[in-house]
Amino acid sequence: MLFILLSLAIFSVLSVIAYLSLAILSVTLSFRVYKNIMQAVQKSGEGHPFKEYLEWDIELNDAKTQKVVKLVMKHFNATVRELRRLFLVEDLVDSIKFGLLLWVLTYIGSWFNGMTLIINSVVIVFTLPKIYETYKVQIDNYLAMARSQFNKILQQVQSKLPFLKKKAKAQ
Repeated sequence: MLFILLSLAIFSVLSVIAYLSLAILSVTLSFRVYKNIMQAVQKSGEGHPFKEYLEWDIELNDAKTQKVVKLVMKHFNATVRELRRLFLVEDLVDSIKFGLLLWVLTYIGSWFNGMTLIINSVVIVFTLPKIYETYKVQIDNYLAMARSQFNKILQQVQSKLPFLKKKAKAQ
């Protein structure tokens, strides 16, 4: 995955897809020729090495398609509702937090381009679990301290600015 992302940083998407497809074709073609030679030498009748994969049912039927589309639409609608709520300032505190997040993202965006962010994200996704597993106790202690400090600061700010308190939602 990292190799593909680095390739996309250097080459066009079309070139990367073409090279990857050519590499896959080379591997499968070489394997098929190797198996045919081995069958001829050993005089065995094993058949096509990819027969199992050639027989897979890969067609999309209506039930599978509708299930996936319903799931995608459910997530899309929830995202659009949340963005509408944030952009139209339904809750002042949440919209301010969202604005601060967007402001931070403008700085991150000025430091890195999109491909660098994607590459860094992939590296982080595969290294953070191991780091957390190794240093779980220390990380949990520091997160607890940070959370308590954040809650103290939030309480102080809300006591001085009462209009920032979240309103209880009617159930």
